[in-house]
This record gives sequence, C-alpha cells and structure tokens, in this order.
Amino acid sequence: MSERSPFGLPDRGPSVASGGMVASSHPAVSLLGARVLADGGNAVDAALAMAALSWLALPGQCGVGGDAFALLRRPDGSVAAFGGSGFGPDGGEPAFYRDRGLAAVPLEGALAVATPGAVAALAALHADSASRGLPELWAPAIAAAEDGLPCTRKTRADIVERRDALARDPGTAEVLLPGGRVPAVGEPIVQRDLGASLRRLADHPADLYSGALAERSVDALVDAGAPFSGYEWMAGGRSVPEAALTCDYRGTTVHLTPPPTPGWMVAQQAGLCDGVLSGLPWLSAEAVHRMASAARIAFADRFAGCGDGSDHWRGLLAPSALEAARARLDAGDVPAGLPSPVPAGGDTTSMVAVDAQGRAVSLIHSLAFTFGARITVPGTGIVLNNRLGRGAYLIDGHPNEVRPRRRPLHTLNAWLVTGASGGLLHAGNTPGGDGQVQWNAQLLSHLLDHGHDPATAVAAPRFTVHPGSDADVLGRPPELRVESRLGADRIEALRACGHDVAVQAPWDAGGSAQVVSVADGALLGASDPRQDGVALGV
Repeated sequence: MSERSPFGLPDRGPSVASGGMVASSHPAVSLLGARVLADGGNAVDAALAMAALSWLALPGQCGVGGDAFALLRRPDGSVAAFGGSGFGPDGGEPAFYRDRGLAAVPLEGALAVATPGAVAALAALHADSASRGLPELWAPAIAAAEDGLPCTRKTRADIVERRDALARDPGTAEVLLPGGRVPAVGEPIVQRDLGASLRRLADHPADLYSGALAERSVDALVDAGAPFSGYEWMAGGRSVPEAALTCDYRGTTVHLTPPPTPGWMVAQQAGLCDGVLSGLPWLSAEAVHRMASAARIAFADRFAGCGDGSDHWRGLLAPSALEAARARLDAGDVPAGLPSPVPAGGDTTSMVAVDAQGRAVSLIHSLAFTFGARITVPGTGIVLNNRLGRGAYLIDGHPNEVRPRRRPLHTLNAWLVTGASGGLLHAGNTPGGDGQVQWNAQLLSHLLDHGHDPATAVAAPRFTVHPGSDADVLGRPPELRVESRLGADRIEALRACGHDVAVQAPWDAGGSAQVVSVADGALLGASDPRQDGVALGV
C-alpha cells in the first residue's frame, strides 16, 4: 500500500485527458459520453446521451418517469441550474390520504407518484447549450432499448430484492421478469415499448406532459386511484435555467443546485467547516466529528422548517446563523438526534461531463427508490417514480406536508467548483439518498482542504449520519455509520466524542461518486470503486 493510500484506497491515480472527460456509474454510459466528445460533441451533448443510455443501463436507478437536476458551467464562466421535479396530484390534500386510513403517503403504487421532471430538465439543458439534436443523441439509448442491453449484477440484484413488487405490475413484470423469471447476468433486457417512447420524446419532449404519453400516464394513475387532474402533469413539465446557489469555501466558489434540492445543506455544512478542516489531519477523528456534527445540524434544520416555497433555508445560511452554529460546534456540542425520517433503500445515479472549452455538466437523476413506484404506464415502458411517497410528509402544518402544487423535498443535488477568476476547478456528485449532502461535503473537503486528486477523493472512507430526512420512517435513534477502513483508533475516538458508531464493511457505505477536476491544464477524473463506473477522457 502506497503512502498515498493510508486508508486502503485503490493504488491507482485518476484518469487524465486534455480534450474532454466523462465519468458515470456504468462503463457503457461513460463510453458513450466519451464517444460523443471524440466525435466533436460538447459536454452537454455528452451528458444528454449518457443520461438517456443510463435509463437502460441502470433501470432501477433512473428513468423517463423520474426526476433530474443538473448544473452547467458555460465557456463564458456563467453557471446555470436545471431542475426537473414535479407535483403530486391536484386532489392530493392531506385528507385524501387520511380518509383512506393512511399515516403516510404510500411508498409504492399510484399514490406514491409525482409528475416526472427528468425529461423537462434534459430538454431545457438541450435547448440551452447542446450542439446536436436529441434524436441523434438518444439514438444509442433507443437502439439499446430495442435490441436489449445486458443485465448487470447490480440490476439483477435489484430485481431479485424487489421481485414480488415488480411481479404485481404487468408492465414491469414483462420487462424485468420475462417469463416470470429473473434475468441472468449478461442476458439482454429488451424494452421495445420504452424505445418507441424515447423516439417520440426525442422529437417532442413535451409529449410526456401535454401529448399522448401524458394522457396515457394520467389515465393510468387515475384508474389506479390517484387523484390526478392532468393540469399538474402539464405544470410539472416546465423547466428553465435558473441561478445556482453559491457559497465560498477555501477561497473558491462552490455552485450548488437550488431548492427543492438540498444543495443549501452542502453550503451550510461548508460554512460550518470552512477554516477548520484544513487545519486538522485528513479524516482524523476530530475532522470526522466536526463534519458529522455539521451534518446533524443541517438535517435538524431541514426537518424544522424546509419545504417547497419556504425560504427557511436562506436564514440558515446568513452569516449570523452560521456563526451561532459554528459556536455550538466549537464548544463541543454534538447535536442530538430528532424524530426525522431515515433513508431506506433509495437509488439514484449521476454523471459528469467536461469538454475542452471549459463547458461542464454535473447531472443526477433518479426514480427515488429502486424502480420507483414499481409501476409502468401501460404500452409505454415508462416506469414511474415514487418521489411523492419518499419526499412528502403527512404531518399537519409542516412546510413539506403533502399538498397540491407543492414539490416534495428532494435528496438529489450536484455541484461545481470555480476559482477566483471563474475557471473550472472541479465538478462532481454522488447518488445515495440523504447520504448525498454529507458525501458531497466530504468530497469538497478532500479536494479543497487537502488537495487530493479525484481518485483519492471518491475512494476515501465514507461516513454517514443517520437518520436523515426522508419521509418513510420516523423516530429512529441517531447513529454515525462509518466504513471500517477509517480505522479502529479513529472509531473509538468518535465513540468517546459521543457518537453511537455503527461500523460498516470496508466499502459498504453506499454512493457512487463521480469527480472531474482541472489541474495544470489537464483533466483528471475518477469514478467511485463502490460501483461499476469509470472515468474516460479523450
């Protein structure tokens, strides 16, 4: 083990390129992005092609029926955010669920679904900066749907774990359980209906919101008992570029996705750790304690007052609020747990693309839980998300209480880092439910406080405060989950600091981080060894 790898990190450096680079959680997705760049496409072209292929390559993690968020750095140095998440049904007042004897919005089936926003966000990103048409960029995904893409070990494991739920829906069963059996690893998964839908959407993305695909989707949900009107479906299809949220960290500018994403939580953690972590040994018990405590404050603040349309988060980022919270941490206060929700099996995937002109895209998309609501719109191949069930609360008066035209809170977020002159320094993201805001803060510290390369940053031992703030389980006691590679001495020191530490296997924290950095005129990239991804340059 080299001195560069004190925590059992893979003894390899990042991928290096000068003409462009991509990173994702699936080799075929990364290969397609690299080919788009090599053929003269830009980073937006690459990201759009990668996103569509990942709908086929990682069907449990993302899909047409899901949501998506992206950050774009343009060659002129400006940064824009693109959001794609929708609403629950117009008839989905709290009383609708309580009258049916429900204590929470269901996590599965038609009542769990929010309007899918991914296609709207990708269409807006395309309109902003793509150099090629969607029919060309999505042609590889369409071919993969029609011809079949080999089933991976991860997809097979996802199907096995959720077999009973998938079998209850004819559409998901037809594709994911052909002939009533689980596909073998390497067996092509054919999705001809989805291929036809992708052809239609490549020509007319709005069809998902106001055309034939919209009509089919709403009719299917209404038939299954969800009180959709169709108007909220159209409203969920609107996505326009907006300003990214920014914060300063270590003399750089960190750009983050704005609400309904929890990008502000990364900014809050940065504000509570800036100037502290750089003076501590990398991943020392004291440093982990500081970051874990900052994460607990962020989750408590989120649960206390955040929801769609609420400006509660803005006050939390005010200098006076950050100073008060820093004083708590400096005094050794370990924030207590709270009766907030706990992540439970969420699944997502993400990607990064950077081109030679300095254009960069950090994109993340999801169905919420694995295979979302586990239902397919008949005849379309489109699996729908369960974002409403995962994200919205059934808590009287809460800003995140389920309401018509109120987007549920999100776990997805992405980030970019630029220097004093506006030049790109880093682009990254990770899936992982409520782990995302914590692991993204950790990645930023690895890169900015300690100057590590992307390969070291994505493979570093990971730690996670539980519970987070998903809506599915309440009242779990707080714990700090750490990968065993952190080391026995550090783990015992964290217990002495007051943390209830749960030790995970060396690489079992979860997530699949992607990072591309700029250094000395070259692009350096890495994909998390916890999944099957790869970073490729051209």
